[in-house]
Parts: sequence; structure tokens; C-alpha cells
Amino acid sequence: MSLLPEPELEGPESALPGRRLSELAEQAVRCTAACCGAAATVADSAGEQPGAVTHPDLAGLLSVQLRSGEGPIPAARERGAPVDSGDLLRDERWPEYRAMALDSGVRASVTLPFHRSGLTVTLSLFSFRPGTLSGARHGPARALGDLATAGLVRDRRYRAALSEVDQLGEALRTRPVVDQACGIVMHVLGCGADEAFDVLRRVSQGSNRRVSEVAAGLVRT
Repeated sequence: MSLLPEPELEGPESALPGRRLSELAEQAVRCTAACCGAAATVADSAGEQPGAVTHPDLAGLLSVQLRSGEGPIPAARERGAPVDSGDLLRDERWPEYRAMALDSGVRASVTLPFHRSGLTVTLSLFSFRPGTLSGARHGPARALGDLATAGLVRDRRYRAALSEVDQLGEALRTRPVVDQACGIVMHVLGCGADEAFDVLRRVSQGSNRRVSEVAAGLVRT
């Protein structure tokens, strides 16, 4: 699987996994011959995230695989390589998925996995005709999957950066009251600054409150 250069951060308007996946699925259908629909998923160490499908009838094909752990998507994730079925009428793997696909009129499918920086994205393509998706694993859909995966990684890094900025801002805003509370503890207990802060931290952990909240309460009293 080819990897793209490390992405740059961009604005929050793109930091929506569902939007990324929807665009990936829709674009893949448009650029893949004989493709009648697509589904895209993303998972990380925290677990499964919502997927996207180009047609409501395909939602069942997605959910049955994620629920049962059987089907092209789990297989592609495990192998780290594309998994295809040229004709589901003759393919006896994954009985539950196969039955639902045939009931929806789907005869062929291929699932492409993309892994980058702890994220695993899958792109599944479907066709009403058997044997029509054999070249999809090397076609434009592969490049689209690489781009979408890089975008999702970029979005996650952007959100992490925003969270860090918020935490730093909170620390700067609450630093004066924490320092004041430490001064009170130092005066009462006759201890140093490190010991005073440790007292506030232990109270914070014991009361399930932030250190800044404990400090503010102490200063108010």
C-alpha cells in the first residue's frame, strides 16, 4: 500500500470523519466502472467510528460485518490487503454477509484497506454484475483511499492540537489562583511550594475535581 507524504494541518471545517468517509465513498463510485455503490469505515485504537454508505440499502452490509466480525471488511483489516469476491452467488465465505448482499442484488464486491498512523480505513465497492470489480484494487479508488486516510490523520492531529491549546489556555487562566492557594497551604502547613501543590493535587484526585477548582474553593474560604 502506497503512503502519502506527512500531511499539513488545516482548518476545522474538514475535521469531520463522517464527511471524509462520505466523500470517499461517493467519489469512488463515480470513478469505478460498474460500481453500484460504496461504503467506507474508519477505526482506531479507541474502537469503531461511524461509517458511510452511498445508498441506504448498503447500510445493512456494513453493520452485519461490524457486528459479526465476519466479512470482507474484517478480513481486509486483518490481512492488510484487498479482499474481493468476484461472484457472491458462488462465494460461500461469510454466509450472513453473502445472504444480505444477494438479497440487495449485489453480486460482486471488493474491500480495500488503508492503514496510517494508527487509523485503519476501508473502502468497499459493490456491483450488480459478477466479475466486474477485479481491477478496482489498482484503480482510482485506491488513490482516493490514500488521500482520505491522510486527510483523516490530518484531522485527528488538528483536533489534538486544538485540545492542547485549550489545556494550555486553561492552565494560564487558572495559574494565579493555584499559586494563591499554594501560598495559603504553605502558610498553614509550613511547607514548600512543591509540597503545597501536592496537597492540592491529592485533594483534586480524592474529590474528582480539577486542581484549579480545588484552589478556587480554598481561596474563597
